[in-house]
Amino acid sequence: MKRILTVGVFDLFHFGHLKLFENVKKFGGYLIVAVQDTEHILKYKPKSNVLYSTHDRVEMLRAIRLIDEVVTYTDVDLIVKQVDFDVFAKGPDQVHEGFQKAVEYCLSKGKEVVEIPRTMGISSTYLKTIIEDVK
Repeated sequence: MKRILTVGVFDLFHFGHLKLFENVKKFGGYLIVAVQDTEHILKYKPKSNVLYSTHDRVEMLRAIRLIDEVVTYTDVDLIVKQVDFDVFAKGPDQVHEGFQKAVEYCLSKGKEVVEIPRTMGISSTYLKTIIEDVK
C-alpha cells in the first residue's frame, strides 16, 4: 500500500480541499496530511489572517474519513524528510523555493511526485474575499 503525503494550511476548509483528498487518495491507500503550523505561517506572512489554530485545523482534518493521519509541519522541505511516504502530492501553485527543495529531495530518494490540479472556482483566498465583502 502506498503512503501519500500532501501539505497545506487548510484554514478555511472547502470543497476544493475535499476534492484534493479524493484525488490524492487514488495514488495509494494511506493518506497523510501535513498542516502548517500557525506560528510559522505568521513568522513569514505576519499579515495572514489565519482563522483557526494549528490544533483546530488538525482536529478538523482528523475527522475526515479520507485522511488516515494528520501531522504538523513548519517547512515543506523538512517535513518530506521526517515522514515516511511514497508519493508527494502537491498543487500547481506550490512552487516556492521550499517546494522546489522538497521535490528535489523526493526525486533523489526515489519518491513519486504528483501534481494535483486545483478545483476551479474555489479557494480559501476567494472565500476570505467573499467573507470580507459581506462585512
